[in-house]
Amino acid sequence: MFFRPKLLDTFKGYSKSKLLSDVTAGIIVAIIALPLSIALAIASGVSPERGLYTAIVAGFVIAALGGSNVNISGPTAAFATIVAGIVATEGLDGLVIATVLAGIMLILMGVLRLGSLIKYIPITITTGFTAGIAITIVIGQIKDFLGLTFSTSPIETTEKVAAIAESISTLNISALLLGLCALAILIVWPKISKKIPGSLVVVILGALAVKFLDLNVNTIGDLYQITSDLPTPSLPAISFERIIHLLPNAFTIAILAGIESLLSCVVSDGMINDRHNSNTELIAQGVGNVCSGIFGGIPATGAIARTAANVKNGGRSPIAGIVHAVVLLLVLVVLMPLAAWIPMPIIAAILFMVAYNMSEWKRFVHICKTASASEILVLVVTFALTVIFDLVVAIAVGLILTAFLFMKKMADSAELKVRGDASDASIPAHTVIYELNGPMFFAASDKFLDFPRDDNVRVMILDASALSILDATTVRNIEKLIHECEKDSITLIIAHIHEQPLHTIKKSHLYELIGAENFCTDINDAIARANEILSK
Repeated sequence: MFFRPKLLDTFKGYSKSKLLSDVTAGIIVAIIALPLSIALAIASGVSPERGLYTAIVAGFVIAALGGSNVNISGPTAAFATIVAGIVATEGLDGLVIATVLAGIMLILMGVLRLGSLIKYIPITITTGFTAGIAITIVIGQIKDFLGLTFSTSPIETTEKVAAIAESISTLNISALLLGLCALAILIVWPKISKKIPGSLVVVILGALAVKFLDLNVNTIGDLYQITSDLPTPSLPAISFERIIHLLPNAFTIAILAGIESLLSCVVSDGMINDRHNSNTELIAQGVGNVCSGIFGGIPATGAIARTAANVKNGGRSPIAGIVHAVVLLLVLVVLMPLAAWIPMPIIAAILFMVAYNMSEWKRFVHICKTASASEILVLVVTFALTVIFDLVVAIAVGLILTAFLFMKKMADSAELKVRGDASDASIPAHTVIYELNGPMFFAASDKFLDFPRDDNVRVMILDASALSILDATTVRNIEKLIHECEKDSITLIIAHIHEQPLHTIKKSHLYELIGAENFCTDINDAIARANEILSK
């Protein structure tokens, strides 16, 4: 079935011990998600509670409907710069519409069973845009980390770099010192405790420092109106023109959500020896994003780090994801007003670590050291375009570049060579044998026009045993070869042709032109056929 939530299979053989493990994992993941959801909402240009709305609504819906037992969904760093750009140019209403449209696209992708298409996106592209997103997050948080005051509101990454350079004289030493302390704690804390997230520790310590040491730094409460209200459904005014205008943004969200969520599922499958249903997961992600948009959240997707934490703490069913959402709901109602105390340099430090962890710089360096020049080119181009322009441009150019480079590699591997020579006694007189190796498609089809000519040749044998692919362009060139052979009174014989090339030839009129009797099962039959022709 293309849609069957994993939750339906959970309660078969479900025990108290499994429930306890899932509840424990869900609570721990909620503790991890709390500061991250707030930080990612701020990085996305929206108020802090919208990050929690996303983790609560989308996290609950996707866990309940998803195709993975352990995937945890919510706001992620991958969306931060994209969402911030949409909010800056289209406003919150535009973000809501784009998020709902993206959800509908994801549902359609699942219904159309496109979940397996992720395998067509090479690791060079995913690594390139992931590293690019990490860089954009870091650049976007330098302002708060240094306590700078901008005279403008930059949107693009290059504009933010220029604004940082122009305002560096407004550096706030207190903000910088607080941010550096937070960064140091975040780096060291995993060696102290694996159970309590370092982000929660620095949030608490930072809030206390600002409250009792009277530090001159901006806090969340200075910049945002904090609310502990429950998320309520609401939709802005929608028009056909607005939908058309926002489709590119929605497409960006949908593509990234699909890629990130399925990558998270693949990673978690390896951790628990399970197998997710990719189409079910896409539909769940779609419904989750529709609900998140309607209830005031931002785009959501599978979060690899939170999913890994869920698995490591015993989560083995969607119940853990549901518990994580319920715990965050309780936190929203009870503790959200305290978020006003959290200093902005602390948020920036948390996002620096998020960016570092998501950057996969070791993999980036490994690819640069071990991959081919063409793969490195795709990696670097995708990375640069993500930073300079946006994700859609980066993925589109990366895929096009990958396709062209792959076709060139395949075309270069296609080979046409003569078997034996005049002294080879196994080859009949007045006969030439050519070996066709690799794929013969449009990029390599001109090799069919490069057959050397010999006035003494009466029979030409094409050994197709290593011919893997034949396309329409090559068929046309084969037709030219047939006519040239007829003009020179040469009989064309094809030996050991595989199913795909033979099917392509039979669909055209070439099979009749060559003659069924001139298609031989192997090279020995072809030589026997040549002797038969020469004996006439």
